[in-house]
Amino acid sequence: MPSLCVPEMATPAKVSKPDAKNNHENADEQADKEQQEAIEQIDEVQNEIDRLNEQASEEILKVEQKYNKLRQPYFQKRSDLIAKIPNFWVTVFVNHPQVSALLHEEDEEALQFLSKVEVQEFEDIKSGYKINFFFEGNLYFENEVISKEFHLNDTGEPSSKSTPIKWKAGKDLTKKSCTPSKGGRKRNIEEQESFFCWFTDHGDAGADELGEVLKDDIWPNPLQYYLASEMEEEGGDDLDDEELEEDFDGEEEEGDEDDVGEEDAEDDAEDEG
Repeated sequence: MPSLCVPEMATPAKVSKPDAKNNHENADEQADKEQQEAIEQIDEVQNEIDRLNEQASEEILKVEQKYNKLRQPYFQKRSDLIAKIPNFWVTVFVNHPQVSALLHEEDEEALQFLSKVEVQEFEDIKSGYKINFFFEGNLYFENEVISKEFHLNDTGEPSSKSTPIKWKAGKDLTKKSCTPSKGGRKRNIEEQESFFCWFTDHGDAGADELGEVLKDDIWPNPLQYYLASEMEEEGGDDLDDEELEEDFDGEEEEGDEDDVGEEDAEDDAEDEG
């Protein structure tokens, strides 16, 4: 009887198990790829934002230029009216907390001849501004106008220049105190320099505090500082009136207590009698 041949069974192919390490590395690579793509997309969006910011700056500048021209007639009218008030500008400076800290007694005397202050922003506005001080004839210097200019060049680097002051003999206030400083910043009393040293100080035009105060704080509304002392006095008067009323009310209350005490004493005396 012929033997039966049993065919050999084919050995099944070995299936490799997933490599956990390789999968982890692939996941990290995928995450890095997605993160890099997100960064590139963020950069593209940021470029669009920057482009819109540049457009906004250009539009804002146009609006500022427009309204700067519209304000000029009103500035002129205001200057004409201020000219009718004696010592207007020196009063403004004395009442301003930052500027007053820079004034010597002789500075105040010289500034009594200051008849007009004028801030001129350059036509394009962004490149700088000029501050003009107009003086009547005085005992200190020959100049009728003293100016200081602030400039920003194309790279944004600041600089400043000013009118040389033609001091009269023996009247140069800057010789007594001028030393290099930081744009009119307040010094100690021992080192306090003249207000007029500011005109010769060009060491740090980008941080000239006095120039910024004059342009951005005083010039827009000098009247508020001219009236500052009067407003403080009125406030003080109101406070005094309130204090007087409180004292008066207190005296009345004390008087009432005394009267009550006297009445009680009289009643006690009658009872004893």
